[in-house]
Amino acid sequence: MKKTIVFISCIVLTFACNETKEISSINPVNWSNRTANISTNDSLVLGKSYLSIYSQIYSISEHKTHNLTAMVSLRNTSELDTIYIVRAEYYDTNGKSVRKYFNQPIYLLPMETTEIIIDETDITGGTGSNFIFEWKTPKNCSEPLFEGIMNSTMGQQGLSFTTQGIRIK
Repeated sequence: MKKTIVFISCIVLTFACNETKEISSINPVNWSNRTANISTNDSLVLGKSYLSIYSQIYSISEHKTHNLTAMVSLRNTSELDTIYIVRAEYYDTNGKSVRKYFNQPIYLLPMETTEIIIDETDITGGTGSNFIFEWKTPKNCSEPLFEGIMNSTMGQQGLSFTTQGIRIK
């Protein structure tokens, strides 16, 4: 009887721990609540930014990698104006598109921040993953800021570092 209880407990624990989990937080409710309709006749200025992200880094040698959680921070640096993010696309090390985060422009209110989280178990980006953001701002508005914060903890060791987006043509 004791062996049966232990066996059933092991099975229950195994199935409880194996629940399916998303590997990247693409929160469609968050994006749909932020959807913006932008007229083609508006006077907004179009820009594009590049942000490097690391879902993995090399450890000890080129044959061993360490997985990281990445938080991609999309920040409106204007105290007065709402800005619009038209595209947020994630690419892997080889330059292949992994996913697009929304299909319609989203807005960020003055000084507002939103995030994209890439879970530690999501290694589709690899060691050289990156984002391209396209955005629109009112004339004379400060540009948005895109930052990556990568971290991981293992035992008593912690690792974290940041990257900053740059404007590209």
